[in-house]
Amino acid sequence: MELKTARLTVLIDPAKKKAFESLCARQDVTPSQVVRRLIRDYLASHGEGFIPSGLAQPVAEEDSAAPV
Repeated sequence: MELKTARLTVLIDPAKKKAFESLCARQDVTPSQVVRRLIRDYLASHGEGFIPSGLAQPVAEEDSAAPV
């Protein structure tokens, strides 16, 4: 788990935001959890490694399936 966080601001259509938040609520996940998962999956699909804050080693591909 990361020890530090950084803010990412994304501008989207209000109707799309409302639909996204509604779907997240129905799936019992937060929008932030979904976005973090999307980012991890995107990095993994492009072979881009990273070291989460608080860890000394890069995240292995099998670790990318870990819960949010």
